[in-house]
Amino acid sequence: MVSSPASPRPLRHLGFIHLVPFDREAPAQGLADGIELFRFAEELGLDSGWVRTRHLQYGLPSPAALLSAAAQHTERIGLGTAVIPVGHENPFRLAEDLATADVLSGGRLLPGLSVHPPAYEPEVNDIVHDTGWREEDYGYGRIERLRGLLAGDPVREVPPYNGIGGDFDSERVEPYSAGLSERLWYGGGSLRSAEWAGSAGLNWLVSNISTTENGIRDFSSAQRAQIDAFRAAHPEGEGARASVARVIVPTDGATPEQVRKYREYAEARTPRTRQVHGRNTIIALDVLGSLDEIVEFIRGDVSFQAADDYLFELPFEFELADWKHMLEQLATRIGPALGWRPAA
Repeated sequence: MVSSPASPRPLRHLGFIHLVPFDREAPAQGLADGIELFRFAEELGLDSGWVRTRHLQYGLPSPAALLSAAAQHTERIGLGTAVIPVGHENPFRLAEDLATADVLSGGRLLPGLSVHPPAYEPEVNDIVHDTGWREEDYGYGRIERLRGLLAGDPVREVPPYNGIGGDFDSERVEPYSAGLSERLWYGGGSLRSAEWAGSAGLNWLVSNISTTENGIRDFSSAQRAQIDAFRAAHPEGEGARASVARVIVPTDGATPEQVRKYREYAEARTPRTRQVHGRNTIIALDVLGSLDEIVEFIRGDVSFQAADDYLFELPFEFELADWKHMLEQLATRIGPALGWRPAA
């Protein structure tokens, strides 16, 4: 059963998620726009910005690289990944990249992770994952291994220096960034993953794609059940941190052309929310409307009521001016109406 508190949990952090899309023939502009969006969000006082990970698409494939660059244009805002599918990664190399980005950012990285087995056709999997993917374990153990490497677990014993090549050898992944292993988020969408993330002591992140289980078809109720299961399994119980991300598109302050574009976008995506995809995948309805309509929706949503952080997912197909409009509405009007205050 999904419980509903008398009042929502206090909203701790407010942020956004961005695909960082780019043009096939001119990718540099899209990546530069992504960095500019982080700079703008920090100026507005938002707490965090998160990037998606995309492979074989016109979206960001290397979040550590872009966030390292964004760190040089910002000073305070949290830099998140929502999420890195660890099945595409070697945990050792990923640990090195994440630690490097965290050091460059001054400890602001928020790695969001997930695990899935290879999903391409076998001949494509052979190219993407190498032929060992047939024997590789793509379960939660990959994240446990990554966390241990980030925590400084020794990989080897370092022999005494023999005078060749310089005395640079380390027994652990370098650079080491203190606290990074404690800032991991798991992006999930099922009760099983919620219970695992809780028992592993991670943070929990849910988005606009989830799973219908135990007869629960309502999207928000399904996510609320996952958040409750996560906290029930977590050592910190009700103190465990959960974040809810949804596509939320404000129309206040938009130009007539933007409003038309926003509405066409939302209407085209609505039919997919009316059915179960595959075995049990469900998709949330995009939230489009005025300040009052958006605030009313969030206050009445049982998954938002249980979350500590709210993340607004920026639509893929729009432009920098549109995304800036959405972030400005989020930081200056929607967030304050929900009790949030921008960072100084």
